[in-house]
Amino acid sequence: MFMTRDEFLAWPRKAITLLGMSGVGKTTLANKLPRERWFHYSGDYRIGTKYLEEPILDNIKRQAMQVGFLRDLLRTDSIYIASNITIDNLHPISTFLGKIGRPEAGGLPLGEFKQRQRLHRDAEAAAMKDVEAFIDKAKEIYGYDYFLNDAGGSICEIDDDEMLRVLSERTLILYLRAGPDMEQELIRRAIRDPKPLYYREDFLDSRLVTYLQQEGLSTPEEIEPDRFVRWIFPELVQHRRPRYEAMAERYGYTVEARELAAVRDEVSFLELVATAIDRRQHAP
Repeated sequence: MFMTRDEFLAWPRKAITLLGMSGVGKTTLANKLPRERWFHYSGDYRIGTKYLEEPILDNIKRQAMQVGFLRDLLRTDSIYIASNITIDNLHPISTFLGKIGRPEAGGLPLGEFKQRQRLHRDAEAAAMKDVEAFIDKAKEIYGYDYFLNDAGGSICEIDDDEMLRVLSERTLILYLRAGPDMEQELIRRAIRDPKPLYYREDFLDSRLVTYLQQEGLSTPEEIEPDRFVRWIFPELVQHRRPRYEAMAERYGYTVEARELAAVRDEVSFLELVATAIDRRQHAP
């Protein structure tokens, strides 16, 4: 959605999608907006509580069934298992995605890993398409005029025309671009605490070939899971950067991550967006 600065500021039912790599500051920025005025839609929360709820619970139950004490209780319906996913706690989604590599080190076989990746891809696309309905529900049911879509860090990996139509027609897309310093900080965090990630299958396949050759390994099942995540993350940053920039160029606006430090409240957030609109409108 494109508009002028004045049109944006006068827009009575603002709806904004935040794009950017995980860790760049999307959720922190969203939390600076008053909850009584802004409906906060988390794509990851929707994924975990709607589209991957059953696979996540099945994964937890499989682990529990390996413990004799819990197995007996589950088989006699003496206990039940639920995941406590919140906007601030998305750990159950990460545990479902998992990491590729040696089973004894907590890794997943390649086939199982790819199947979970595909489920996550489809769930993320569906969650973003739901934005259209939630903009209307936020107003009709809860009385919110303003809507903020906190999109997942892997959205740039998904080729889905309907998803892009919904986001570009119903929301203003704002890309939070990580500069070189921020990218290096994201890499340092990933090395310090390697987390499960989503990868496009073609990207994963090409990097696996390189990694196995470098490490002298025969199969993905020999990989040390955390070691592989540390190795591939800088490659993932480079891979996603141009995909995000292409989305922003075609559908929205860009702000630098360093500009987020000046955002203190709703007023300064709206000024940030208006400035991004001005920059694009007057770019040579």
